[in-house]
Parts: sequence; structure tokens; C-alpha cells
Amino acid sequence: MNPVYLDHAATTPLDARVIEAMQPFFGEHFGNASSVHALGRKARFAVEECREKVAALLGAEPGEIVFTSGGTESNNMALGAASGDVLTCAAEHESVLRSAEALQSSGKTVHMLKPGRFGAVSMEDIARGLDSEACAGVTLVSIMHANNETGALSPVRQIAEACRARGLTFHCDAVQTVGYAMIPEADMMTLSGHKFYGPKGIGALFVRAGIDVGPVLLGGRQERGRRAGTENVAAIAGFAKALKLAFDEGESRKRHAEAMRERLRNGIQAVAGERVRIVTPCDTGEAAPHILGVVAPPVNGYSMDGEMLLLNMDMENICVSAGSACTSGALEPSHVLIAMGLDRAAAAAFLRFSVGRSTTDEDVDRAVEAFDRVLRRMIRMPETP
Repeated sequence: MNPVYLDHAATTPLDARVIEAMQPFFGEHFGNASSVHALGRKARFAVEECREKVAALLGAEPGEIVFTSGGTESNNMALGAASGDVLTCAAEHESVLRSAEALQSSGKTVHMLKPGRFGAVSMEDIARGLDSEACAGVTLVSIMHANNETGALSPVRQIAEACRARGLTFHCDAVQTVGYAMIPEADMMTLSGHKFYGPKGIGALFVRAGIDVGPVLLGGRQERGRRAGTENVAAIAGFAKALKLAFDEGESRKRHAEAMRERLRNGIQAVAGERVRIVTPCDTGEAAPHILGVVAPPVNGYSMDGEMLLLNMDMENICVSAGSACTSGALEPSHVLIAMGLDRAAAAAFLRFSVGRSTTDEDVDRAVEAFDRVLRRMIRMPETP
């Protein structure tokens, strides 16, 4: 029996139409976009044409789009642009948190907000932080659109307005919401191709004109001096095509994801009941539609183990994750859930299910049945009559 893939928040399969858009640059049009000969010019034209397409979709100018290797590099670049102190949230992606640590090492102050019960930050906490005397030196605010573990949405439109009113730069990691939600009106925004059926190893950072962003990689003057290294023309072509498809098909993808997640949530609650806690705000409409976070707290003094939950689900041929794919191999409790206030035992027993456009009712039902079997095995409960 084929595996059931419910880890679309980690990565998505390449769309066949994206592969078709990339194909010419693996063969006939293989030139280096920095070369001045005919093949190089052909590659350069393709890169700039893709930049224009991406910019048009985002309501930006071509010069405001920087192609990168993905979300991590884009976040590193954005945080590196801070001219003063930074305000962010303890539930952000590790690439933001590690960048914040680097800023602290360089002498800047990073103010860390505590997330709410689902992992998002509230507008009240943002405003309170920005208006506090302690944050007088803040020049950059970095808040993700959707939490990559719980799916909870932060009020990024209002945050952008608050930053604009105070003359601050707002960076938003929108990696999990492309194709599912309106693009936030940020001054800098992070995108990653493989999250919306594009290739891995390619992303983009939108940088509003007038914001000075330096390179993370040093070398040549590619990307207008903002990102050194030979351009991956095939990946850029795939990124642009995948982004166009995400915009064109976004509404249908969203409706399908919502239906699949709701079926999954209802199924898990039906078989597991109080044995689990859903940490995604499904009922409020304030969550990315494809993510469902589930915690299996201790039962009768018996603590669940996230790694064992994950391995048991894998043995059942169900592909899920124990949190962010960037950190799930670290054998540490989810930093997001810890920041939300869960104890380490509960945070360690976390699974993230994430549906995609190919997810079917049968996939969801198989996952629910497998999850029930896994829970019963792990806490040694008898089958219900």
C-alpha cells in the first residue's frame, strides 16, 4: 500500500507544469546568466522575465525581488538588514531566531514576544511592545504570517500598519501561506518555492525599495549585489511558474485543504477524544488551512514520546512530522509549544499533520485509523468494544 503523505508543510511534490517550465534550462538553454555571449544572454533574459512575473504577482517592482536559496537565507538576509534593535516572537522559525541571536552577539537588542495559546502573536502585544520605553531602539519587526507548526495566523496586516505608522520596517515570513492566504503588506517578505509545489533550493525575498539589504553570501555581484553566486536559472523558472499557479489556483487549494483538515480533525477527535489536544485554531478562521497540530499529553502518568509517535506513524505508512522539518531531527521538544506555555513532556509529544492538494478522503481516514492504533499501542489501552 502506498504511503499517505501528510507533511506538505515540510515540502510539496513538484508540479508537472513546473517541471515543464524548468526543462529547457537543463538542456538547450544551459548558459550562465552572468555571461555576455548568446547563451548567457538567453539565461539572463529568462531570469529577468521571471523576476518581472514574480514582482507582478506580489504587486512589487522587479528590482524589489531578490532570488535566494530558500526561506532560511531570505530570513537571514532580512534580519541582517536591521539597523537597530529588533522585535520578534519566540515562536518564529529557527532561521529567524538564530539570526536574532547573531544580532545580539553583534551588540543589538532583540525583544522577544511570547506567543498566544496557539503560537501566534496578538496585535495588543505588538502594540504594547512597540510603545514601551524598552523598545525605543527597535527599527525592525519580524513576525511570520502562519506558524509553521500550529498554523496559527498572526495579524500581519495590522502589524504592517502599526509599523508603517511608527516608521519601522516590517519583515514577514510568509513561507506557509503562499496559495492559501492574502499576501501581507510587508516591507520585506520571505517566500520558499518548495512549499507551493515548486523546486527545492529556491526562494525569494521581497525588499521594498529604499531598504538596504546586504548579502549573506560574499562573492560576485549577482542579484544587484545582494546575493552572490551563479543564478540557478532552472529553479528560478520553476519558482516563477509555481508562484503563478499558486495564485491562479489558490482559492480551490484553500477550500480543499480546509475540507481535508476538518475531516482529519474530526476523525482524530472521534477516535482519540481527550487523549489529544488540538493546538491549531481551526474554529476561528485564524489558521493556515493545511496544518493541524496535535499534542498527545501524558495519560495516567505515562508520557508520550514524540519520536516514538512519529516512528510508529511511519511504520503505519503515514508520513507526518514532529514539528518543523528543519528541527524535527533534533530530538528536542517543539520550541513553539514551549513558548506557548506547554510543559516539556507535552511539547515533546507533538505531531504536525499537513494536507495538500492531492490529499483524499481515503488518505485522511487511513491516517486517523493509524493514529488510533498508534495511541493505543503506546499507552497500552484495550480496544473499545
